[in-house]
Amino acid sequence: MSDTTLTEREVTPAQHRRLTWALVLLSLAQLMVVLDSTIANIALPYIGADLDIDQADLSWIVTGYALTFGGFLLLGGRLADLWGRRRVFMTGVLVFAAASLVGGTAQSEAVLLGARGLQGLGAAMASPAALALITTTFPAGRERNRAFAVFASMAGVGAAVGLVLGGWLTGLDSPLGIAGWRYTFLIVVPIGLAAAFFAPRLLPESERHDGQLDVPGAVLGTGGLLAIVYGLSRAGDARYGWGDQWTVTSLVVGAALLGIFLLIESRVEHPLLPFRILRSRNRAVAFAVMMIAPAAMFAMFFFLSLLIQLVVGYSPLHTGVAFLPFSVAMIISATAASRLITRVDPRFLSGIGTLLSAGALYGFHLITVPSDGGSLLATLPTSMGGQGLELGADVNYWTQVLPFVVLMAFGMGLNFVPLTLVAVHHLRREDTGVGSGVLNTMQQVGGALGLATLSTVALHVSQSRAEELAPGVTQAATAAGLDRAMPAGDFQQMIGQLSNLGAFADGATTAFLVGSLMMVAASAIVWLFLDVKHEELATDAPAEGVHVG
Repeated sequence: MSDTTLTEREVTPAQHRRLTWALVLLSLAQLMVVLDSTIANIALPYIGADLDIDQADLSWIVTGYALTFGGFLLLGGRLADLWGRRRVFMTGVLVFAAASLVGGTAQSEAVLLGARGLQGLGAAMASPAALALITTTFPAGRERNRAFAVFASMAGVGAAVGLVLGGWLTGLDSPLGIAGWRYTFLIVVPIGLAAAFFAPRLLPESERHDGQLDVPGAVLGTGGLLAIVYGLSRAGDARYGWGDQWTVTSLVVGAALLGIFLLIESRVEHPLLPFRILRSRNRAVAFAVMMIAPAAMFAMFFFLSLLIQLVVGYSPLHTGVAFLPFSVAMIISATAASRLITRVDPRFLSGIGTLLSAGALYGFHLITVPSDGGSLLATLPTSMGGQGLELGADVNYWTQVLPFVVLMAFGMGLNFVPLTLVAVHHLRREDTGVGSGVLNTMQQVGGALGLATLSTVALHVSQSRAEELAPGVTQAATAAGLDRAMPAGDFQQMIGQLSNLGAFADGATTAFLVGSLMMVAASAIVWLFLDVKHEELATDAPAEGVHVG
């Protein structure tokens, strides 16, 4: 099963220092991957204006990255097992760095979108290889727990730091004659090059395992995941939704390809996805919950960032700074989880963590803003008869936002660390790459599915609420004489915009409520089905008499 010892190995001070530098390297690479998921979001309007990209096509800058990242994760993980994890890791970060350089210097929409897709491919190679390297490089117990704590915290840190860096860089006044948005791509180039340079010096190369690449499985699995991620991304777009022809077609084709993929995998000698990694109940629970949890975290970043910008009136940079406490709290909670896991079973840590996250989302659900016609009319500039006020001016960051941002971070830290350990625990060494790829795929697809679902909920509620608010807004605007001060078409457009503004908060807070219920469901799965002892996680292979689930 494993060629490492059953119990935690003693680590000398010299080995500890080397492991620390290896962890810094792998964590920076993971930070680079996660960072790029959010750093470009704030720059979208600037990119569109500079490269003359239609508003409707800007979303492809985000979708293109998510598409190739989610679609190639399984293949990237298996390649790491077959060809060597360090080799695939280095290839991935170099591809990522090269694509970032191309994206940062792109002069056309096609080149930029191609670079984003190539970034996703590099990330799909580097991320599962990095996770597998932690599993095989760090001995079970204290060292591995510490490594997974830092690695897991990069998910939250990267997302929050990405918002801050994105807001700051896009606001720069063309330093060195280069538009600020281009630095959101160029900033990761030296990180990728440094990771590739130091990898041979800090990371041991894993053995290359026998077996041929399952080409039919690779084509079907990758194609199926690409179709699923594309369909889910399209479903979460307000312009298309779940009923769109291409959304339905993509999801159906993706499901069909994955069905054929599973059939083939059950019959080939060297499958891309060995079914043995799915036979552990505990690992299946970890995969399932790690599919739900990112949906909740993405919902917080997506809807809360829009809420505090559009309704409360924060600038993009101010919004990014508002999320910085999440990074600090995530590091603290992940570190605490890595220490507690030596004394507390994963079920208790993850069970409590999912409940904390559910409570945080419910706290965001309680945010309220006025939606009467007079309050909405007051948001108009003074030149149009309004007062230039923010609709959510009374929302208090310190009491209504910050406590729940921190609570969410604590919940995610307590959840990610133990479940990541469970997901890769007791994997054969020849399966650690593809096992890591499955875990990353669950997170990526789960995030896309959750965001698509919650976006649909928010859109439905917002549209219904806007129809309810329109008469009140019309009455208030008519009483103020605005119907006589502007053309009829402009008047109706203003009514629609104000109604949508008032309705957006209701849609977002409803999405938070549904996300909270999703985390309650995840918690129930953990409490009912996760049954692995903390003593077992301190071993590299099942000891005699130890239940592995």
